[in-house]
Amino acid sequence: MKLACQENMVPGRDLKEKLDKLAAWGYEGIEFWGRGLASRVDEINSACDNMPVKPSSICAGYRGCLLDPDPEERNLAVSDIKELLRVAADIGAAGLIFVPLFGGPRIPDLSPYADAIALEKRLLIELCKDLAAYAQEVGSLLLLEPLNRYETHLICRLEQGEEICDHVANPHMMMMADFFHMNIEEQVIEKAIREHGKYVRHIHLADSIRWLPGYGHTDFRSGFQALADIGFEGYMALECHIPGPPDEELPKCAEFLRAQMP
Repeated sequence: MKLACQENMVPGRDLKEKLDKLAAWGYEGIEFWGRGLASRVDEINSACDNMPVKPSSICAGYRGCLLDPDPEERNLAVSDIKELLRVAADIGAAGLIFVPLFGGPRIPDLSPYADAIALEKRLLIELCKDLAAYAQEVGSLLLLEPLNRYETHLICRLEQGEEICDHVANPHMMMMADFFHMNIEEQVIEKAIREHGKYVRHIHLADSIRWLPGYGHTDFRSGFQALADIGFEGYMALECHIPGPPDEELPKCAEFLRAQMP
């Protein structure tokens, strides 16, 4: 297990200064927001060259919506996601984290033929087959993120993400598990990881109140043990609020998280 942090959380005048700080604080990866990232490939590769901190992942940042009734919106999302999958490969990141849909259904209910959720799942599986094939072609991973029920209605738990991955059946279609969302949706985080973690290749870290780990009541120790038990060796990236000066809080957080690891 390797610690990472999202770029926007790290203070610094440029990427090189941010990488230097992360390395000094004990982090091994940096996660980038996807919007506009294609224009930064040379900058990122140059800054990360000979550095102990490497690109871990790309988080969203694409336009459109995969599950919109408008084909133009779907095509825009597919096009942008493919570009970011290629960028992930170009910078050496594991892959692109994506959320199929925020909020409620956009596709109409066509009962008794099929309700909106059944239609969404069918469409998502077909689109992900194409996207995963492209990820395989460029050497990247498509990372499905389950969100809590207040942000999406469709994929909220690991078992629901596992169902989609099972149907896509491509080793480049995987999942990203977020401790904040799991704290809301899973009955027991470590149990969900052990039972439905076979596709998990990346982690987001935030405590129960979406602050840095250590400020809420999430049991990271048992969750990390479950990850170790299923053989997880990927990055765990911070995605959360920092309740204080980052130069003080981020190194303290890394120390706390290391103490929770088996």
